[in-house]
Amino acid sequence: MFVSRFLVKMSSPNPLVRLQQRADEADRLIEYLKQQVQLLKEKAVAQASVKEEKKLLVENAKLKQDIDLLKKQLLEKEKSRGVLDVALPSVEGGVQCLSHAAPPTPATATPSATPAAVQSPAPKDDNKKKPEKKEKKPQPAAGLEDIKVDVSRLDLRVGRILTAEKHPDADSLYVEQVDVGEPSPRTVVSGLVKHIPLEQMQNRMAVLMCNLKPAKMRGVISQAMVMCASSPDKVEILDPPGGAVPGERVTFNGFPGEPDKELNPKKKVWEQIQPDLRTDGECVATYKGAAFEVAGKGVCRAQTMSNSGIK
Repeated sequence: MFVSRFLVKMSSPNPLVRLQQRADEADRLIEYLKQQVQLLKEKAVAQASVKEEKKLLVENAKLKQDIDLLKKQLLEKEKSRGVLDVALPSVEGGVQCLSHAAPPTPATATPSATPAAVQSPAPKDDNKKKPEKKEKKPQPAAGLEDIKVDVSRLDLRVGRILTAEKHPDADSLYVEQVDVGEPSPRTVVSGLVKHIPLEQMQNRMAVLMCNLKPAKMRGVISQAMVMCASSPDKVEILDPPGGAVPGERVTFNGFPGEPDKELNPKKKVWEQIQPDLRTDGECVATYKGAAFEVAGKGVCRAQTMSNSGIK
């Protein structure tokens, strides 16, 4: 009996062996499934590529048709205008000659080319007329303002220096508050410290040029200029006639006209006028012999300086 049991055990397989066999079969099955999945992926990618390639081929064919149509239309328009045909690039990148026919001459022009031939001289005639228009442009009357450079363009007024004090940052300059007939005084910076004592600058009459462009002088903006008889050694402020009041204009006999609102520094108007401003033998301020005059009041003059420049 013992021998029969032993034979039964020897004939039946070991449980561990069976588990190992099943594990091996599972691994082989998993590997097979992986291979199948990879094949499916590659097939899907290949199908997508083929589909995209077909789509691109269709689009390329359509683009080629559009290009051929545009080339044909261009050729027809060029021929209708009598323009020489030119070689155009083909779709494949080469050069395709569209036509070898020469443009029609005037003697053999076709009806389609005639309108272009008739219209072609028109632009040439226009081009001939353009230089005439350009020649006329520099001749407007507005140029008279630049030609007329005389003392009438200066805004010279009677003014009263209300107060004066030394410039805080410049030893040679005064800073003055001057009434020139406006609602508020103007600030004026003058280089008169070395020539006129400070006490003589207070509450005195003067002649001011009021249409210079305001300029900053050592940090203070000057809005006018005090007119003075001047030489290398001496300077005197011009005195208006007795009875003149701030704001009255200084005029010149023989030089009518309204002053510029503001002198353009680029035009150099003041620089052209200044050399002709002088005092005469009787210390009267003049421009080319015409006196600085306040209507109905008299003339402007220096105190002692005769035959001197004015600036």
